[in-house]
Amino acid sequence: MSSELSYSEFKPLLAQSVGYGVVIGVGFFFAAVMLILTTLQRKFFKFSPASSEEFTSASRSIKPGLVCCGIVSAWTWSATLLQSSTAAYTFGVSGPWWYGAGGTIQVAMFGMVASKVKQNANGAHTFLEIVKVRFGTNAHILFTFYGFLCILFVCGSLLLGGAATVNALTGMNIIAACFLLPIGIAVYVIFGGLRATFICDWSHTIILFIIIYIFIFRAYGTSPAIGSVSRLYDLLEQASIDTPVIGNQEGSYLTMKSNQGLVFGAVTILSGFTGVFCDQGYWQRAIASHPESTTKAYMMGGISWFAVPWAFASCLGLSARALLNNPNFPTYPSPLSPSQTSAGLAAPAAAAVLMGNGGAIAVLLVVFMAVTSAASAELIGVSSLFSYDIYRTYFRPNATGDEIVRVSHYFICFWAIWMGCWATILNAASIDLGWLYYVQGVVLSPAVIPIALTVSWSKLTEAGVLCGAIGGACLGMLAWMIGCWKITGQINIPNLAEPYSALCSSLTGLFFSGMLTVGVSLLNPADYDFSGTRAITTLEDTNKIDISSGHVSDRPSDTESQKETKVTSEKSSLKRPVSDVVKVGLEIDEEQRIRSLKRVFRKALIYSSILTLIVIIIVPMPMFFSPYVFSKKFYAFWTACSIIWAFASGTFCIILPLWESRKEIGMILSLAYRTIRGRGSL
Repeated sequence: MSSELSYSEFKPLLAQSVGYGVVIGVGFFFAAVMLILTTLQRKFFKFSPASSEEFTSASRSIKPGLVCCGIVSAWTWSATLLQSSTAAYTFGVSGPWWYGAGGTIQVAMFGMVASKVKQNANGAHTFLEIVKVRFGTNAHILFTFYGFLCILFVCGSLLLGGAATVNALTGMNIIAACFLLPIGIAVYVIFGGLRATFICDWSHTIILFIIIYIFIFRAYGTSPAIGSVSRLYDLLEQASIDTPVIGNQEGSYLTMKSNQGLVFGAVTILSGFTGVFCDQGYWQRAIASHPESTTKAYMMGGISWFAVPWAFASCLGLSARALLNNPNFPTYPSPLSPSQTSAGLAAPAAAAVLMGNGGAIAVLLVVFMAVTSAASAELIGVSSLFSYDIYRTYFRPNATGDEIVRVSHYFICFWAIWMGCWATILNAASIDLGWLYYVQGVVLSPAVIPIALTVSWSKLTEAGVLCGAIGGACLGMLAWMIGCWKITGQINIPNLAEPYSALCSSLTGLFFSGMLTVGVSLLNPADYDFSGTRAITTLEDTNKIDISSGHVSDRPSDTESQKETKVTSEKSSLKRPVSDVVKVGLEIDEEQRIRSLKRVFRKALIYSSILTLIVIIIVPMPMFFSPYVFSKKFYAFWTACSIIWAFASGTFCIILPLWESRKEIGMILSLAYRTIRGRGSL
């Protein structure tokens, strides 16, 4: 009978005008707010976004609270909210946990890489600059390809997920949504640079957590459709009888003993590694943060972000499954179709039942916030890749900072338009959020280990990097096709994104890439002392590394670096040869800084190892290997933990950045007030 099941259209709850109002109106409202803040920064703060260092790396001065908030916001893609809810709707309670675990450990582990960036390449603007200085042109071109490919996957996921949600809730044209969503984002990124994206991240995080809290209170407290944790438990038990989950203990949605959930978790972990380690947006945050607080920020960011998919999906994803038979369900009397499920419509459907039009607006707003925040990080990241690793490396080696900023502005405009074109192409090919989510790990996993080792392992060689990335990709693709053929019986676009097919390829690509990278390097190991990459940190802008050649050379300075140089070292560093400047930069203070960062790396290793053990092994595995189905009391405890974690994370992400920057905020507001009253000077 299930094979003859017919499906209903997802009935929009809101008018198209609401969709256009949110996408255009709210988008440009935030752009206007960011422009005002950027103007205040230009007039009353020591860092100006007209500087290339400020535009691309926020002058490397961002404090850990704001970096943590930025990580939470930038890692909260539309997939974080929609795909995690789909996992809860499909697999039960295991889905949100595995989604959260699959994204948290990578951010925590990236804290180790971030400490190595500060230790070995503190002056780099992109991870590709480090590759170029250490390995030369061949490796640089290869990883430039991977860097842009990762951004394409991320941008596609953001826009397809966001556009599908806007279309489902308002009926707004998907193609129009794909093109309009990035426009407002591009405006404030162009005018404010990386620091504006951090400020935007903070404001978006406030809205994100407030909406999560609203849904939590509504679902577990005041909704007539559910109203309590106990009632949700009863509805999920009935759902287990009506539509049992294949591979779950007793077909229940209330168990961690889920074969499909475990496979989803494995794919999520592998996809998460590619989404963090290959994405310039995360390297940009490591570069932008204050050196002594980089790893701390990533530690806090990882553990804070975990609450977002766990609490949001446990609430809305499970509610969607429990409320299928509610007359207010958008596809009633049918369940969500496979295409609707893959598009991530479980959360919007649950919100529509729980809160009606208000719920639809809340989901629309929170998905819009997720898209804009993550897309702003991608825009500033991709502009840095283009301006530093293509324009400055291969076309204008002596480009000044003013030129870099101007080229970044142009490329942000281009990429905002291309994002819409790319999402439209994917939509026309019937590729949706779920397909991109599973295939991302397939395509990008061979690059993870070579990229991570580039800043952390002295014995790594160019041959090892190239063999690992290329060989791992070839073997991964082979495993993808063979796995898809053997498991599903046919190779086609939908089957290539089946979880088991994606898992075969992702594991093969990551494992063999690591083996080849390490093995080939050990055949003729290097003894790299990172002096070349550290030279980027020890020279002023006037004597930066010439990325096109991989050697240190004098270069004409841009406007802002000239001003800075006149203030700090007018008579010394400009007249000394390069070797003297390097020696000055590597004196006792530099050695102490490196020793301090080595200690930070060890702490990050211990922290990330403990966190990985807890979320991957200690908590889920005993429940997976035991045939345990949650009792009502244990489910109440499980839900309470997710709620407490969400409240703690939200409070932390909202208050800490304000507290850390209270002096700067007070200074800017004071100067602005005096200027308005006519007693200050511009």
